[in-house]
Amino acid sequence: MSILSDSVAGYLEHASWIRRMFEAGGQLKAKYGADKVYDFSLGNPDLPAPPAVEQGLRAFADHASEPFAFGYMSNAGFPWARAQLAAYLSRDWGLPLHAGQVLLSCGAAGGLNAFLRAVLNPGEEVLTFAPYFVEYGFYVANHGGTLRTVMSKADTFAPDLEALEAAITPKTRVVLINSPHNPTGVIYSRDEIQALCDLLDRKTRELGKPIWLLSDEPYRFLAYDGAEVPTPLAFYRYSVAVSSFSKNMSLPGERLGYVVISPLLREHEELMAALTLTNRILGFVNPPVVGQYIMKAALGSEVDVSIYAARRKAMAEVLTNAGYEFLMPAGAFYFFPKAPGGDDVAFVNRLLEERVLAVPGSGFGYPGHFRLAFCVDESVIRHAADGFAAARAAF
Repeated sequence: MSILSDSVAGYLEHASWIRRMFEAGGQLKAKYGADKVYDFSLGNPDLPAPPAVEQGLRAFADHASEPFAFGYMSNAGFPWARAQLAAYLSRDWGLPLHAGQVLLSCGAAGGLNAFLRAVLNPGEEVLTFAPYFVEYGFYVANHGGTLRTVMSKADTFAPDLEALEAAITPKTRVVLINSPHNPTGVIYSRDEIQALCDLLDRKTRELGKPIWLLSDEPYRFLAYDGAEVPTPLAFYRYSVAVSSFSKNMSLPGERLGYVVISPLLREHEELMAALTLTNRILGFVNPPVVGQYIMKAALGSEVDVSIYAARRKAMAEVLTNAGYEFLMPAGAFYFFPKAPGGDDVAFVNRLLEERVLAVPGSGFGYPGHFRLAFCVDESVIRHAADGFAAARAAF
């Protein structure tokens, strides 16, 4: 007799590969010592938050004892915080945004769930390109939908728009994209975004109902070699972007994210009212108070991206010297090399024997590759070189 729902019992049985490797790493660290285990499994940013974050915390602490300092506010966030963020994004993204088009959420995950709850009917489908962040499937299922995957183009991981068009049906309600991409590090080009928006505009008119384009953008600050990170908000009426301060300010545990509605959407007030409601009824209620005050002080600040660039270079050198095949990531902090021998699970298990932790591509809906998160000290990358070489030689 199960005390759990069938769906959650199934989730536990097929737990996330990322979490499995994280737990395996804990066991290895207990056995060999943390400095002898090379953990590339979890995208948990290790860089310290920018100094402005501490300044914001200290400023908030000065009035933390006042009545209602930690009280409820509008479910969409403090009006001043939304206005400040809208003004900043208008400058940074080159879009005419105002506070009524921006909602603050409990992390990007909270924003994604609030949006999906607002637009998704039970039985409708969300399409995304594989490989993809595995939590997307859970988020869609939370609201009675089904996640269907479309394979990206082989080797380049670019969006395959012909395959996407073939996958669109009357049940399609949302297309979910992620750029810069987890786990590949690919950035969708302006031409690719424009072509995707043109496709969805045409299909929306054919089907007589909106197909929403939901763009998950928590890594948009982390692009290398001057790469542009275009957002679809300027190209498509039914587009929404979701992001957070988890990666650019190293604040993943503070859980402050945001949802931005395209300025082209005439019905933005209706959608914002829905998002404000779903933000509440999903149990988030409102975004974190402290996080909004941090944002007030630190908006525009970010971690030292040159450190990530140096780690990217070091990881590329280690993998190249060991003979791996990979696409150099244009953004984010992940590599997604081919698994020698083709069996990604077997190869990741072989890496474990060298005390190197990675995540098989099967966990991202894309077997035959494996993910490495390089948000670790460069010394960890360098010291893992022998382990990478030994595992590669074994195959």
